[in-house]
Amino acid sequence: MVRDAMTELLAHRYGPSIHVFDDAFLSTLLCRISSPDTGTAEVPYLVGAAYQQMVRAVLAREFPRQHRRAPTRMTAQEPQAAVVGDFLCRETKLVICAVIRAGILPAQTCYEAAIQVLPPENVRLDFLNMSRITDGQHHVIGVRLDGSKIGGPVDDAVVLIPDPMGATGGTVCRAVEVYRSLGRSAPRRVVAAHLMATPEACRRLASQMPDVQVYTGRLDRGLSTPRALAAVPGEFPDEERGLNDVQYIVPGAGGMGELLTNSWV
Repeated sequence: MVRDAMTELLAHRYGPSIHVFDDAFLSTLLCRISSPDTGTAEVPYLVGAAYQQMVRAVLAREFPRQHRRAPTRMTAQEPQAAVVGDFLCRETKLVICAVIRAGILPAQTCYEAAIQVLPPENVRLDFLNMSRITDGQHHVIGVRLDGSKIGGPVDDAVVLIPDPMGATGGTVCRAVEVYRSLGRSAPRRVVAAHLMATPEACRRLASQMPDVQVYTGRLDRGLSTPRALAAVPGEFPDEERGLNDVQYIVPGAGGMGELLTNSWV
């Protein structure tokens, strides 16, 4: 395990852009989210709680820092009363991407947490309306962009994509393509944050989007061989599997978009 920015990370072999949290509190929260005993009345609250924890850790690790002197309420009485240290850079812009529909609540949660520490005028919440494209056998063969509400370019901004289920990696890849087509220069950094992700998604993103930093609260590879499950994640890639035949995550949590909205389509 690697300790950094008040988080614990799981060792793996997927590459330096993949980060798997190894946190007992978050793991227990995700266990409740994915439990068949947890209903649609509880899931939104629990997902929000998980992302409140994750966004703090992600921003602490990925957002630019600025060394400065900050006055306190005591500074007027005591000139030496100031806090000096490294803080999140308040001049850097943060763009949060809500992928409809499972990503709406996570993105809103991240937005509300971010404006607690960053100037609200430097934090933006965009919306991308995406849906899976499936073939006649219900296999996912792509991601369709049906519409979007984007507040402008993302030049030199940090882009955060809080997509709860990292199944195939297709949603993040498509979202990154959309943002990279907007401006003359690239974002400062692109970060994806999943509650659960599969080895398939990790390998695809590490290969196709190596400059995108990917965080996940849990690595789900329940259909892997016993040898792969007993080894360090990623050691036996040909024996690792986290997707069933219709690209749902195993063990996963079921249809997160349906659970969050109680709309079963």
